[in-house]
Amino acid sequence: MAESIWKIPYTQPDSRTLLNMGVSPLLAELLAARGITDPETVNGLLHCGPEQLHDPLSMLGMESARDRILQAVAKGEQVAVYGDYDVDGITATCLLTDWLRSRRVPCVWYIPDRDEEGYGLNPDALQKLRDSGSTLVVSVDCGITAAEEAAYARSIGLDLIITDHHECRDGSIPQACAVIDPKRSDDPYPNPSLAGVGVAFKLVCACSGDPAGMLDRYADLVAVGTIADVMPLTSENRYLVRRGLEKLEKNPRPGFAAMMKDPGSTARRPNAGFIGFSLAPRLNAAGRLGCVEKAEELMLTEDSGEAARITAELGDLNRRRQKIETEIWRDALSRLREGAADGPIVLAAEGWHQGVVGIVASRLSEQFCVPAVMITLNGDDGKGSCRSYGNFNIYEALSACAEHLTGFGGHALAAGLNLRRESIDAFREALQHYYHEHPPTPRPDVDCDLLLCDASLLSIENVRDLDLLEPYGSANPKPVFCITAVRLLSAYGVGSEKQHLKFSVEFDGRRFDGIFFSHAKEKLGIKAGDLIDLAFTPQINEYMGNVSVQLTACAMRPHQPDSLCERILEKDCGALWAAQPFKPERSDFVRLWKHFGPRLRVASELTGVLALCPPEMEPERFCLCLAVFSQAGLLRSRDGGVYSSSYERPETKVDLDDTEIMRILHSL
Repeated sequence: MAESIWKIPYTQPDSRTLLNMGVSPLLAELLAARGITDPETVNGLLHCGPEQLHDPLSMLGMESARDRILQAVAKGEQVAVYGDYDVDGITATCLLTDWLRSRRVPCVWYIPDRDEEGYGLNPDALQKLRDSGSTLVVSVDCGITAAEEAAYARSIGLDLIITDHHECRDGSIPQACAVIDPKRSDDPYPNPSLAGVGVAFKLVCACSGDPAGMLDRYADLVAVGTIADVMPLTSENRYLVRRGLEKLEKNPRPGFAAMMKDPGSTARRPNAGFIGFSLAPRLNAAGRLGCVEKAEELMLTEDSGEAARITAELGDLNRRRQKIETEIWRDALSRLREGAADGPIVLAAEGWHQGVVGIVASRLSEQFCVPAVMITLNGDDGKGSCRSYGNFNIYEALSACAEHLTGFGGHALAAGLNLRRESIDAFREALQHYYHEHPPTPRPDVDCDLLLCDASLLSIENVRDLDLLEPYGSANPKPVFCITAVRLLSAYGVGSEKQHLKFSVEFDGRRFDGIFFSHAKEKLGIKAGDLIDLAFTPQINEYMGNVSVQLTACAMRPHQPDSLCERILEKDCGALWAAQPFKPERSDFVRLWKHFGPRLRVASELTGVLALCPPEMEPERFCLCLAVFSQAGLLRSRDGGVYSSSYERPETKVDLDDTEIMRILHSL
């Protein structure tokens, strides 16, 4: 971590509005740091309830879809639900299928084979469904780009309703009985960030006229699909997921109950992290390896014995998926040429499993900090999975490179594509060009929400109140706090192989214990007695009746003063809040004068300035002294700054406490 880039906010957030609302101090500081101060937004985040839900009929196309489905219900038509093979698609397919069957509709579900058919609607599948007696097909989590397939459905007398949540291409909305997608530019629905299962849920709410009852029945499916598809956990999504987590804990359907009882499941209580890292990968493994029917059967079964059997099979599939993933990962690394990660990674090979390359693309993007595209070749055709990095919009990038593709679709962060083998080099070059023309904002390795200067904020009551932010997820991540220049009191390895680091630090005169999982102090370059910087999430630790605050570390490094010193030397008054622990006393100024006297010459860059710092004086305190000298007129430079300045005898006696910097520090 010593070489990583940390983003530390040195300016104090203005939390007065939140404190006046009764929000506890630590939570108020955090929300203010995230720019969340509007009372309505704050209440919606902390106390979200059913008022967050929107009328499903306000969604474009919903009324037409409802009427056509109710017609099918009344006439007893066979309806096919056409889904996708990821968790969002699986849960959406299950939700709509279950509701239609509860209304005694002869309903079949269809999810295309990932390898043989690929993503989305295809004419052969539509023909099979028509031949088997279906008169209406309702797509979930797919279809918004299927203009040709919609036309084919019309030509064979098959009615089609499209429900989706993926990006829409302007001017190419398919012609169907109804097209529902909250991302349509002409859709007035207030929440464009519903998952595919969220849109399917809104459809059954509209058809049933009983949103409360539908939420009681399907909240767990909505929560799992929404979290797995990394949708923002704010406003309506937040309430849906919160209700889903409650259902998973108190009254889960047999399939989820079996997965949570599985020996490989470690969650004491279901939360967003448990869904994202335990439930979702096992459901995804079925779709990735061409056994999606296993996941769908698990979600639809009402028999606990059958659920346990299928859960075991999904565990085996997931282990097989992990093995395949490791093999592809190693092959991909061997194909990467030196310097290939200066822009997007585009790799292609025969034999890569199409269902697993997306995971490898995600790992590559994280490892090399660039977008990654993994393409599986089959003869002259290629299918690719794309993952973005940072704020680079991979969907817009593919749109700009569309001339080299035979098809594509997806989101800003993840997408899929089809192309011809001979187009790969041209596509790679076009994507590189677009990337350099639209460079993403660099993303820090450690992104801290809030710098803490006051240990009293880490009280048990304040830390407990952070639970109001659950569930964490996209657009509402788990908070990361930071403390700097704190003394490491102890550090030692724990665990069967000493693979975890147990530590304690002294912060603002108080001792705090912490844990850093999967890290050793030798690799961190630290030892007891050192000053360190620590990024962490606080948690309540209860052990043998004792309750305390534990710091669960995200990152740790030897203290690095450079960033704050640079702000101090630039006379950034906003950063003085972070510098207050280093406020100079009169003795500090006297010491510097005795050390340098009239010979004081300040270097022209930060490294040179810090090299002048006397032993046993903190660099931040030294830089504050120089900045105060400059404001007092004891140091002069051509541009009035601290850099490249030198001592100048004052014409009159100066009062260092009367400088702006010292006045601010005293006020703090």
